[in-house]
This record gives sequence, C-alpha cells and structure tokens, in this order.
Amino acid sequence: MVLPMKPKILLLAGEESGVFYAEHLAVPLRSAGAELRGYGDYGFKTADLAVFGIWEVLRRLFYFLRVARTMKRAIREWRPDVVVTIDYPGMNLKLAAYAKGLGIPAVHIVCPQVWAWHRGRVPKVAAALTKLLCFFPFEPELFNGTGLDAKFIGHPLVKMVENEKKLLPAKAEDGAKAKGAGSVRNAVAQKNEQTLALLPGSRRGEIQRILPRLLKAVALMQDGALRKPQPAGKPRGRPLKIVIPAANEMAEREIARIIASFGGLPPIEVQRGNARTLLREATCAAVASGTATLEAALVRCPTVLVYAVSPLLAWILRRAITGVRHAGLANIIAEKCGFDPPMPELLQEAFTPEAAAGYLDSWLSDESARKEASAKLDGAMSYLKADGEPLEIAAHEILGSVTCQGE
Repeated sequence: MVLPMKPKILLLAGEESGVFYAEHLAVPLRSAGAELRGYGDYGFKTADLAVFGIWEVLRRLFYFLRVARTMKRAIREWRPDVVVTIDYPGMNLKLAAYAKGLGIPAVHIVCPQVWAWHRGRVPKVAAALTKLLCFFPFEPELFNGTGLDAKFIGHPLVKMVENEKKLLPAKAEDGAKAKGAGSVRNAVAQKNEQTLALLPGSRRGEIQRILPRLLKAVALMQDGALRKPQPAGKPRGRPLKIVIPAANEMAEREIARIIASFGGLPPIEVQRGNARTLLREATCAAVASGTATLEAALVRCPTVLVYAVSPLLAWILRRAITGVRHAGLANIIAEKCGFDPPMPELLQEAFTPEAAAGYLDSWLSDESARKEASAKLDGAMSYLKADGEPLEIAAHEILGSVTCQGE
C-alpha cells in the first residue's frame, strides 16, 4: 500500500515524559506530511491524566472511563492510519489493543516494564501491539517467540543530552564575549554558589508524599546537625541555592502550598520546567524515581533516588515486582548489564529526611565524593546508545507501519 499523502496519526502520551517525547517525535512526522491528533485534541489535559496510586485511580474511575470511551470513539470515527502510544501503559495499551482489533496498526513507544513484573504480562502486551519500540537494549529479547516486532531504538535522552552538551561551550563563550567583563564576574559568582535540585515528581500524589520529607532534609542540613566539626578558620561552605522544577501548573501550585506550610526553611526557588538544565548545573540532587533520574545520570549529577507510595501499594509492589532489585533506571541498566548500581536509592521506609540529608550533605561538603558519584554514572549510560537518532528511527518505523496497513 502506498503511503497516504497526509497520513493520519493518533499520537497518545498521558504523562509529562511521554508528552516530551511526543513533541519531539511530532517534528519528523509532520515533516513527512502527517496529520496528528492526541489526548489534548479531545479535551483531556496531561495533568488530569497523570495520577498516582490505586486510590487516586479509583477515586477518578468515571473520568478514566470517559477518557477511554472518548478515545475509542475517536479511533472509530477519525479512523487514523496508525495509533502511536507512548508509555502510560494502563490506558494506552487498552487503546492500542482496541485499534489493532479494528485493523489499525498499533505502535507503542517505551516498553512496559515487564522485566520488573511477572513475565506473564508479556503475551498480553504482545497481543495488543503491532510494533514495540524499546529504549533499553535488554527489552526486545523478552518478546522472542511472541510474534511482536520489538526493536531497540536507543534512548532519546542520550542524543538530546549529547547535542545540548556540544552547544554549551560555544554558548558560554559567546555570552561572555557579548556581555563583557560583567558577565565574567557573574559567572564566577555563580560558580562559587552551590545548587541543590529537588525533584519530587510531577503528579500530585508524588509531590505530597515526597516533598515534605525532602524539605525536612533541607531543614536538617540548614541546622548543621549532620556536619562534622570544621577546623578553626575553615569556611563552612559556599552559599547554597535550592531549586525545585515544577512540571506543570498543578505541580507548581502544590509545591508552593507545601513549602508555605513549612516554617524556618531557607529561600527555595520554584521554576517551571527546565529540569534537565537545572540538573546539569546542580551540585547534587534528590530525585523521585522515574525518567528524571535517568536525566540526572546522563548529565552526571550526583543524585539520590527517593520514592514513597501508600503502605497498601508498597505491599502490593513488593510482591508483584520480582524481576529487578532496583527502582532507578540507571541502576536497572547496571543490574541487567552486570555491574554495580551507580545511584543510591531510598525507598519507602528507608526514605527518611535523615538519610536523604546524609547523601546530599556529603556531596555538598566533599568535592571528591561528588566526583566519585559522577564517575559511577557514566558506565550505565553507555548502554543506551543506538545507531542514529532514536525518535527519527521511531518516525520511520511508524510511517512504515502505515505503508503496511492493508497489505
């Protein structure tokens, strides 16, 4: 079948990280003449789709049933040439399976974490999809024998970070030349200032569980309770700037509300987005488990991974997750590829303000500890590279699925 002049692609991403990939994937797809639609075209916002925990899903069950009904109707009536789903497997895999049942190719990007859960999910995932595009090299082989076309395309963040890094020296030099000596003095002042990045997640439930513990850790460090006595006359350390990036307006409001409920904290800056830029510039960070921990690893930011869920969900997860021993993506890559995990993890009961403050205070006060932490992150990231630009490869695979329709 010849590729339509203007192929119709339903591109569905339900969380911030997926939306980020979708925005970059849209560029080569539109260059090929594709017409794109997504959740937003049918009135659904990312902040409302991204929920945290069993109870939050149950509380909004009728909303998600409406999302499913609306998107199934869109698939029937608009009749896209291909349905492309990015991560967000709870909803997206159901919609992919529905499209496939109507004879529409279903391409999913970001392999569901079947390597963490019981392998019994593999046939169900394979049955729902026409093609699976994987970010991690160990994932395609999990689908051997299922008939699913699963392919490793590399992780998009690797190329994005590499491209950003190439631009940084030129930008810094150009900026200094353009702004003169004053710019140089400002750069020196910023270098003398340490930055602590706190990333408590993008969903309301995550922020509510994680941010208060991180703020208590900040309070502990401010009190100096964890610091070893310094020799007389030795400075305590450089000035510390604390920054929290908010993924969206909802997250920004929730972060501000929680900060306001605390007393006696040092000034904390809340910025909208630009988390990876912040991590690149930060002295160290505490980051909620997820894609942001991978970004931290790619920019070599010493990071402690933190996470906490409800006691019930924790009980369920401990019995359901049998395929990996770690939560962080950098650590899982290390585990699967046979070397030591590079990022400390504080999960559930182990995630205490004291434990988080211990890691952060060590990195803020000890340059050698920071260098050691950064060096450990490099090995895992080398396994995420593939030949070519991952999202351009993905666009080629998606358009190839369109040409296969009806053949």
